Amino acid sequence: MRGLTFHSWYWGILEGMKVAIVGYGNQGRAAYEYWSALGHDITVCDGDKSLDVPGEAEARLGPDHLKNLAEFDLIVRSPIVRPDKIAAANNEEILSKVTSVTNEFFRVCPTKNIIGVTGTKGKGTTTTLIAAMLEAAGKRVHIAGNIGTPPLDLLKEHIQPDDWVVLELANFQLIDFRYAPKIGVCVMVKPEHLDWHPTIDEYFFAKKQMFARQKADNIAIYYHKNKYSADIAGASPGRKIPYYHPPGAYVENDDIIIDGQSICSTGEIKLLGRHNWQNICAALSVLWQIEKNVAAARKVLTTFKGLPFRIELRGEVEGVKYYNDSFASGPGATIAAIEAVPEPKILLVGGYDRGIALSELADALINNDDTIKTVLVFGASSNRIAEELRRAKYHNFKILKDAKGMDDIVLAAKKEAKAGDAVVLSPGFASFDMFKNFEARGHDFNRSVEKL
Repeated sequence: MRGLTFHSWYWGILEGMKVAIVGYGNQGRAAYEYWSALGHDITVCDGDKSLDVPGEAEARLGPDHLKNLAEFDLIVRSPIVRPDKIAAANNEEILSKVTSVTNEFFRVCPTKNIIGVTGTKGKGTTTTLIAAMLEAAGKRVHIAGNIGTPPLDLLKEHIQPDDWVVLELANFQLIDFRYAPKIGVCVMVKPEHLDWHPTIDEYFFAKKQMFARQKADNIAIYYHKNKYSADIAGASPGRKIPYYHPPGAYVENDDIIIDGQSICSTGEIKLLGRHNWQNICAALSVLWQIEKNVAAARKVLTTFKGLPFRIELRGEVEGVKYYNDSFASGPGATIAAIEAVPEPKILLVGGYDRGIALSELADALINNDDTIKTVLVFGASSNRIAEELRRAKYHNFKILKDAKGMDDIVLAAKKEAKAGDAVVLSPGFASFDMFKNFEARGHDFNRSVEKL
């Protein structure tokens, strides 16, 4: 295979391949179902020795699962597995055999009407808004990607050539991306995932891949006020459209406007928080390239309340509101929650420490001290958060040293709150110290609130 590109050999081996699926999470499961249904021999390669592998598949589990992959005709990389880790355990030439669920979906998808959404903040909400607006406009729409559904699973929905597909695409999927969406969207971008990327330049490089392979008749939509977003979308040879600025959608005099038309007032929007105005303008700018449908846009914006675990109001107990923002895995998202929730807040912050700078969060706490009653700090990042807050001379916080789970955290917050207050879980950190993922953390918060 030396010297051959991925496509030059892949097209020649369409039957009876030996396929290695590297990493067996949700995307790995989708890969297994897809390639096994095509009649290929599957081997699951994963570092977890206790993994439950499908009975029809071979298994290569444990610390050496990346070694000796040259015997396979095709290697399907799960998003969390870096391509260079595969190369390091084998050789550089092995990368000519590596693909992903996302690459394969683009290769075989029956429609070319694909919209890709990337960025750091707001991908999931923007993706969902785009899909909802297109559906309201009468389109048949499929939604997948980093938002939860592996793209290959969409093939079970019998996609038609006139359908639309909206994909949330993260850096993990894009680092070795070989295709391009018809419409690419880059929302707010901030430095992140430096526990996975060795440099911030590589993080930006990964996101650029979605635009660099676009064609001249494709469209790149980007957040006008964010230099990283503009630079990433700037890699596209296609038509570039800013949002939060004409000719894309923007906010003026408390109205959401595009093409000189007011869609609705900001007071009619059901999504909580001014930061979501960016996501709304991004989605509306996409809709306008497909169909200028005011009624569809207005219907969605005046009814859609948001995704689970994104500043989600879960209930009210003894006059105290409980908001679940478990998805917030970086300081920027926590800052957005601070600004979005109007009540006096008991803020729950902490989690797995990836070494992200905390000065911006400390400044936000100081600047919003009049609306924050106290900050309860938990998890592996507690000590570093405390050090940063003390350095910034912010002392309105408590460390929950004895908190063993979400029940302890929520009960501690309940003791601090009184009627009219809000308890806001907006961790600002990944979940991996105490929880499997942000969904597990969010579900635990919901259960703890229900017990009150």
